[in-house]
Amino acid sequence: MAGVSDHGHAHPGDVELDLPSATGRALTWVAVALAVLTVVGMAVLWPDGSGQDAFIDSGFTREYVDAEVVAANERPCENIPDGYATETPVCGTYTIRLLEGPDAGLELSQEVFDVATGSRFAVGDVLVMAYDPAVGDLQLEPGVTLPQGAEYSIKDRNRKAPLVVLAVLFAVVVVALGRLRGLAALGGLVATIVLLLAFTLPAIIDGRNALAVAIVSASAIAFLAIYLAHGVTTMTTVAVLGTLAALLLTALLGWLFTNAAQLTGFANEEATYLAIGSAKISISGLVLAGVVIGALGAIDDMTVTQVASVAELHRANPDYGFRELYAAANRIGQDHVASTVNTLVLAYAGASMPLLVLLAVTDQPLAGVANSELIATEIVRTLVGSIGLVAAVPLTTLLACLVVRRGSVVAAAH
Repeated sequence: MAGVSDHGHAHPGDVELDLPSATGRALTWVAVALAVLTVVGMAVLWPDGSGQDAFIDSGFTREYVDAEVVAANERPCENIPDGYATETPVCGTYTIRLLEGPDAGLELSQEVFDVATGSRFAVGDVLVMAYDPAVGDLQLEPGVTLPQGAEYSIKDRNRKAPLVVLAVLFAVVVVALGRLRGLAALGGLVATIVLLLAFTLPAIIDGRNALAVAIVSASAIAFLAIYLAHGVTTMTTVAVLGTLAALLLTALLGWLFTNAAQLTGFANEEATYLAIGSAKISISGLVLAGVVIGALGAIDDMTVTQVASVAELHRANPDYGFRELYAAANRIGQDHVASTVNTLVLAYAGASMPLLVLLAVTDQPLAGVANSELIATEIVRTLVGSIGLVAAVPLTTLLACLVVRRGSVVAAAH
């Protein structure tokens, strides 16, 4: 049917309804109540910075400055450990000039063992250096002095320029294709990033309940992203309510199965660093938060598509009864689910590709691979998110059908 899309190209804001006053008030009051609860939740969970202070006191935080490689000398490594994977590793001595910070202009020497592991640099490369002033306070034996610049160590390459270019290219493509709607979608993306950086991550660092923070954050993101991208309309409100319902189900299932599988969150090195740096952070809670936040993007895509499908079907044939409208919209949702669930699995698999290759090399049986916490965490994340995604279809479709059957089309955007 013309105007109906099973991949999110229609928009709930394209159709507005004239609803009976009682129905309109009910939808508005439910949305307002949930928005108020979200704001109250943010106020209660708002971070005070104590977690960040604890990290600073623990010595796990570093300052970072840019530096440039001005000389490079590579040679075969000496004192190679027994059984080292590379028979003849190459070591590098790099002269690096600091470009910023308290010692800008200082040139220092850095030694790198086995540059083939990703640490081979050339003259002119810009690097990011970690600066740890506490190194200068180390108690050394009499007569022993630290070399100049010992407080600095190579952290990584500086990749800011290509990332900025890519971000600008992304914004241009989105606005060129979506025009005002694309610009609004970018606004939602910026609001999401700001919320994550200003509230979600600092609150978790402060030791707030990670699942509560994730639910409140996901709710706030849903309100901001969906309303900004699609406008404040009756059908957009339906999409928001469907998203929140599916998110609550996802959070509940995530809580049940992370506990049932006894996922501790300590399956990766980063979690260990977090636990050492601050006792406030619940590492297992981070797993739960990741499940909820990770599922949000796919769920809001699904709910917006379903609401748009119902709205378009109703506009094309206002004589559809409830059963016919629900069945037609559900068929669209079934096709969308089939592709989106596979997208979720492939996205998680792509992000974990080095780990999957390593496990394949070890030739473990499938049951053994799935039992490892790293893989079990991804399985729980994928399947719980997929269940929430699938549940979003009937939930949102049912609500959208109930609403449109009570109203009549009064405006259509073209």
